[in-house]
Amino acid sequence: MRDIEENIKLIFGYASGLNLESFERNKLVRDAVERCLSRISEAASKLGAFAEDRLPNHDWRSIRDFGNILRHEYERVDAEVVWKILTERLPSLLTEVESFVLPFPDGEETI
Repeated sequence: MRDIEENIKLIFGYASGLNLESFERNKLVRDAVERCLSRISEAASKLGAFAEDRLPNHDWRSIRDFGNILRHEYERVDAEVVWKILTERLPSLLTEVESFVLPFPDGEETI
């Protein structure tokens, strides 16, 4: 979960101040965002059913599947789709992941 949190925050930092047009034109930022999305997908795969059990409001199957597209069918990746994920899906995922990874009262941390 911490990897997911960290990579969403990186994405928001990379894309800060951009709109869809400037995001489409900025290959460096697009590559960085896609790499972070790939890491999020990998973390989701490692979490398996744990992710669905703890944060059921998200389409974990799609998160995992998008990582496969990023890794194996990268020529199909559409900047507009990535932008939509960035602006419409990641904010709520970050909110829930952040609330999940808060330390327990006894000092032990969650996943």
